[in-house]
Amino acid sequence: MTELLYGKIDTESKMEKETHVVSFEKLVFGGDCLGRLADGRAVFVPFVLPGETAEIEIIESKERFARGLLIKLLEESPDRIEAPCPYFGICGGCHYQHLAYSKQLNLKKDLVIDQLQRIGKFTDLPKLEITPSPLPFHYRNQAQFHPVETDSIVSLGFKKASSNEVLPIARCLLIPDDLYQLLPQLELESDSGINRLAMRIDSDGELMLVFEGKNDNPPELSIELPVSSAYLSPDGRNQHLSGNDALVYSIMGKEFLVSPESFFQVNLPVAEEMLHHVLALIESQHDLNILELYSGVGLFTRFLAPHASQLTAIESSASANFDFVTNLEEYDNISLYEGAVEEILPGIVDQVKPIDLVVLDPPRAGLNPKARQALIELAPQQIIYISCDPSTLARDLKHLAEAGYSLQNLQAFDMFPQTAHVETMTVLRRTQRVTS
Repeated sequence: MTELLYGKIDTESKMEKETHVVSFEKLVFGGDCLGRLADGRAVFVPFVLPGETAEIEIIESKERFARGLLIKLLEESPDRIEAPCPYFGICGGCHYQHLAYSKQLNLKKDLVIDQLQRIGKFTDLPKLEITPSPLPFHYRNQAQFHPVETDSIVSLGFKKASSNEVLPIARCLLIPDDLYQLLPQLELESDSGINRLAMRIDSDGELMLVFEGKNDNPPELSIELPVSSAYLSPDGRNQHLSGNDALVYSIMGKEFLVSPESFFQVNLPVAEEMLHHVLALIESQHDLNILELYSGVGLFTRFLAPHASQLTAIESSASANFDFVTNLEEYDNISLYEGAVEEILPGIVDQVKPIDLVVLDPPRAGLNPKARQALIELAPQQIIYISCDPSTLARDLKHLAEAGYSLQNLQAFDMFPQTAHVETMTVLRRTQRVTS
């Protein structure tokens, strides 16, 4: 029997706790493993593998399901390996360090297929392959930390699994050494008002600290490190503190300016693989009328523009749009709208028709219903949908299939090794026009 600390909470302060011995059946989307309680309810527990039997503690009990934490493994799976990170199972950042990387890839393929079949109701899917990350560890060019005070010392850490508590850490195996070496050099005062700190590194090795705080203005900061820094106030206002006011990332020979508050891909080699895949899909297509939704700082736009006679982009982030204009200044065939896709797209459907290709990369929540309906009314010939959440992807693809689109191509990309997250790229073509 192996006793583990995975996800453990403070049980000593509880007079009573509900424990069960459970045999586990399969991993489900999100990182948990599914088992059955004696009453037949499904129970979801992180850090357990199929075929294992474990003693668990119930932390959430509903009529049809429960959630639990692992207390002790009674029977281990032969697939289990020793996680290299000492925080694994306590920190909530990783889900699969107890699985070999090749098995993580196969699992993610299976989970994408499961979501598309179960939620999307697809019965005849195109063959799915998954592109691995060249680096299973040390791949993140940015990470966000939370301050936590222990014994009058403010440390930095990540949220614990199944908890909002912050776990102080000395090292994270997902970030490169340059960021790791910066971590112990940072000192925060307990009254600084800082509630989050992002560390970033660009393609030139430039380091940036992005402080987020509770106050409109930054606290007094003494920054003696050779880094750039910025402060984001609660209203999202960016205040430059030191060094450069933006980072520069290089992808496929192109440089991208990225402001401190703008999103950019955290795993550049996998982002390049995604771009290669998009370009392979449209390599023989030119003079297209393209619509790009959630265009960000223009990563995909930069490579789509040479294939377009006209490209219309929509993005809600003001800082991303500022970067977009800089990154796409060499092109004169691009129009950019600032605002939420669900607010902008319904109003320009008639203006931008006809559209040959729509490329969209929405946030985890997927398409807002208003945006999805406007996309259906737009009736583009082809859609390339890039998703970071297979469940919302499956939901949206189901609606698009009902509107006359056929799923033609399916490819997954392991942007986030050791975690339950996966990027999926799908290609849909309009085969019929369905009218209500």
